[in-house]
Amino acid sequence: MRALVISGGGSKGAFAGGVAQYLMQGLGHKYDLFLGTSTGSLLISHLALQKIDKIREVYTSVDQDSIFSNCPFIIQKKHGVDNIAINHWNVFKNFYKGSKTFGESHNLLELIKNTLTIDEFENLKNGPKEIIVTVSNLSLNQVEYKSINDCSYDEFCEWVWISCNYTPFMSLALKNGCEYADGGLGNMVPIEEAIKRGATQVDAIILQTETTMFNRMPSKNAFSLLTTMFGFMLDRIEHQNIRIGKFVAGHNDAIINFYYTPTVLTTNSLIFNKEKMTVWWESGFNFAKFKNTELNQIEPDLE
Repeated sequence: MRALVISGGGSKGAFAGGVAQYLMQGLGHKYDLFLGTSTGSLLISHLALQKIDKIREVYTSVDQDSIFSNCPFIIQKKHGVDNIAINHWNVFKNFYKGSKTFGESHNLLELIKNTLTIDEFENLKNGPKEIIVTVSNLSLNQVEYKSINDCSYDEFCEWVWISCNYTPFMSLALKNGCEYADGGLGNMVPIEEAIKRGATQVDAIILQTETTMFNRMPSKNAFSLLTTMFGFMLDRIEHQNIRIGKFVAGHNDAIINFYYTPTVLTTNSLIFNKEKMTVWWESGFNFAKFKNTELNQIEPDLE
């Protein structure tokens, strides 16, 4: 059984889409399991449907308005670098309405429903493939994995949305009496879950470089500090998930093929830039092609 696992990473998901496109179209890989966290959860349904061109068009067209119904920050460009600053008016409006977060991401839920049709959902649910998204249950302090097989159309769209909600900048969801947030807060790379569900070979797309390749610039404001802190915590969670995944794979005779980003794509994955995301998709495709070509050249020498 083969599984495709895509980590969280916000706008960097465009790179993962390019990698997945090559693995599926260039190498002809067929997957039984698709598991995603955060931005990965947005990709997996369409990849399972083989509708790569469709999801590519979506990923290379989104901007801040596609995601946020109330964006809590503004983007400032200095010396060629994008930085975020607090949008005081939008944050004030959100708190005035009684929200627990700085911003709201209801536009993303609408985008998910507009992109994944009911017919497509039914095709997936009635098909042989299993699609699973990762969410964090803050009330019960646990990670949960939501399978398309256990959901209605509306429920599944909501779980995908919840998996992407990078609180406190995006919406905090209340469902089944519990508060839910971004799956990456608990599990950035659900390799262990894929193996538990029977995967013997896992292609894991990690939206981070394999080793630390940059020093963050000093924080400019409270929001910049928050994103830096969250980035640090999520990096630690991701490294831990990968170590656990390797350990579980070793004890279950499973093979993991890792695809890390070869360079630092961005230090703020909450910024959605159409031009950059288009380039990242192409670079993901080319990187996967180069890596597999390189492996094929090396393998004969090892025999």
